[in-house]
Amino acid sequence: MAELPPPPPLPPRLTDPVPPIVVGSALWLVALVVTLLIGAPAVVVWTCAAGGALGVIGFGIFAWQRSAARRGSRTAQSGLQ
Repeated sequence: MAELPPPPPLPPRLTDPVPPIVVGSALWLVALVVTLLIGAPAVVVWTCAAGGALGVIGFGIFAWQRSAARRGSRTAQSGLQ
């Protein structure tokens, strides 16, 4: 049986994690606003607030690691360029 060739690499727009991070964080923050407007239970409001806050913090950490990888820092994660 012949070996199959490796699949082609994915295009950069499909491997860039920034759009899903931004969209996910924005959706949590929109959900927070909606829950505040409709008077949802406190646990739902706090869940949306935590989701939005963690998304923003996660994006900040990701951006920090990406900039460290681009400038060649030895302690940066690899593959974020």
